[in-house]
Formats: sequence, structure tokens, C-alpha cells
Amino acid sequence: MLLSLQGTFPPAILALADGTVFIGNSIGAASADVGITVGEVVFNTSIVGYQEILTDPSYCQQIVTLTYPHIGNYGVSVEDIEADKIHAAGLIIKDLPLLASNFRSAETLSQYLVRERTVAIANIDTRKLTRLLREKGSQNGAIMGLAPGQAVTQSLIDETLAAAKAAPSMAGLDLAKVVSTKSTYEWTETEWELGKGYGRLDAPQFHVVAYDYGVKKNILRMLAQRGCKVTVVPAQTPAADVLAMKPDGVFLSNGPGDPEPCDYAINATRTIVDSGMPTFGICLGHQIMALAAGAKTFKMANSHHGANHPVKDLDSGRVSITSQNHGFAVEMDSLPAHLRATHVSLFDGTLQGLAHKDKPAFCFQGHPEASPGPHDIAYLFDRFTDAMRAAKKA
Repeated sequence: MLLSLQGTFPPAILALADGTVFIGNSIGAASADVGITVGEVVFNTSIVGYQEILTDPSYCQQIVTLTYPHIGNYGVSVEDIEADKIHAAGLIIKDLPLLASNFRSAETLSQYLVRERTVAIANIDTRKLTRLLREKGSQNGAIMGLAPGQAVTQSLIDETLAAAKAAPSMAGLDLAKVVSTKSTYEWTETEWELGKGYGRLDAPQFHVVAYDYGVKKNILRMLAQRGCKVTVVPAQTPAADVLAMKPDGVFLSNGPGDPEPCDYAINATRTIVDSGMPTFGICLGHQIMALAAGAKTFKMANSHHGANHPVKDLDSGRVSITSQNHGFAVEMDSLPAHLRATHVSLFDGTLQGLAHKDKPAFCFQGHPEASPGPHDIAYLFDRFTDAMRAAKKA
């Protein structure tokens, strides 16, 4: 039975900064307990992976709209998290199935949202909301989840609208240091297998230092799966400290916010790449590598969030279906002479990958996924290990 047919959840209000208001049902925490949630409202076209999306640190201070209508049908598993908490500011869906069926499920999506103190709304027209965001671009919004028995009033609508309009712009926000680990740690857990769960790296071939700008656990697992013992360091770690560890390679992770204010990361990356260290960046790490080399970034009118984005490899002509999660991109025309484009989006032609011509450093805009997928772009991790292997032989 769908939430829209049940009617037992209390009301909720979604307001956008342009004045648009939706009335639905609260399926998460009540705002009376955690406050009105605010953030940049974006839409994600993935059909599965809602738990991975919610816990992706790249969604910090963003409210995620899932365009697929039925969300929550397979519940929530303790294993399917990308971070130790929900990082998304809120969730917007159409229908919440009241029954969750999955042999790995530990609780329902609604129970998970309440436990994680995350405000969420269901039973609204997500197609209308998505069209609005596509036409006007991502914009700030707010969700107020009411308590049982509480009714929607004009004063509550006005309060939600005011919160949406007062929310800060994503442009200029340095969020990498907000979500980053506070201390260095080691990572050796490998990818999940049915019947076995997550594995453990026993005989590492490489040592990789990973900058945590908001790294996802499955990206670390993909490195470990390929023989990399990973030392994860805080976002503001100086390059000298990283190079003193004598790693075989350096990884620049995904993360939220605007890359331009991350001067600490840009300066450290410039030093590391100039040293000749094999370096691989993803998402925010891709943008930071570009800025470190002298390129420019910009805020996109329509950000990329989903698991069905086609990307062309300019070297091979291969087209991969990729997972994307970014609201900023690198300006193609700003690339200096020592950088070359390696991948482009077939949706809008934006730059998706680049490489240094004279250094073993490259990066990719999307999120290569171990779970829930797609897996098409995983070959970039093999390219990284190949670069480290070649550097060790040199």
C-alpha cells in the first residue's frame, strides 16, 4: 500500500525560494524536534540507491528530490552506507511503499529517517518539481515536517518560505572541511560480495594517501580491492605531510560545495602533482586538480545527479553510463596547455575528465560506483594502479 493511499503520516510543507509551495506528508523527523531543514534543492534520477545517496557527503546542505516515484520498497541495510550518518539536508519523494521487502533490510526508510533526525516529505508531484528545477535551475528550499495532529496553516507556510529564502547560496561555500574526517585513519576494507559481505586487504601492493573532502566508503573499497592500503587524511592536511608518508599515489576524493574557496586543497594538490606523484581525483577532487593547474570552474544552471549519465572517453571513443553528483564543473575553454580533456558528457557537453600531459595525474567528474552502480567507469581505478606500478619501476 502506498503512502498516498494510506494517509496516516502527518503533513509536511516544502517551499522553494521562488515562492512555490508543495503540501505533502512527513516521513522523517518532525521539524519541532530538529528544526526546519534548508538547502539547495536538486533532483536525482537514480532508481535505486537511496540509502547511498542520503549518506553521500557530497549532498551536504542539499535537499534531494528522487524522480523515481516509488522509494523505500527494499528498506534500509546497515551495510549500504557511504558515511556514518545521513549528510543530505532532506529528502523529497513521491510515494513511500509501506511494506519493505529485502532479505538484507534492517528497517524501513521512514524509520531510518526518523532515527537519523532527517526531515523528509512524500506525496507531492515530483514531476512538477523536477520540471521546475530543470527550467529555473537548482534553487534553495526548506521542508517543515509537522507533528502528528498538527495542521498546515498560512503562518507555517510563511515560516517555511522565509527559511527557504534565507538559506545561503551554494556558490562560495567551502564544505569540504566541514564533512572531512578530523583525524587520519587507515582503510583496508574491500568490496562487498553476496554471501561474504565486505572483505579485507591482506597483502597490499600500493600505499595511497586519500584526501577526504567528503569521501564515500565504496570509493575507498574500490581502491582497497585493487591492492591499495589507504591512509585517509583530513582535507586541510599540508602537502608536505602527505609526501613525508612516501605514498605510491595520492587520491583526491569527492565532496560537497564550491571548489574555489578550497585554497588549502588547491595549493596542496599543486605541490603534489608538481612532485611527479601519481594522482587521481574524483568529482570535487577533479575540480580541485583543475584549479590547481590554472583552469576555472563555474556553478552549473542544471547540476548532474543520477546514475544514467552517458560520458564519452575521448581517447577510446567508449561511452560509459556513469553516476554523477555535482553542481560545479570545469570550464573546457579554460584548460591550460599542459592539460587535456579526456571525457565529456553526452548530455550537455560539459567536461568530465582531464589529464596532465607531463605528469601522472588525471581526474574524472563523475562518481565511479562500487554499489549500487553503474560500474562502467571503474577502469579509471585500474589506470591509477597502473600509474603507481609504472612509477615504482621507474
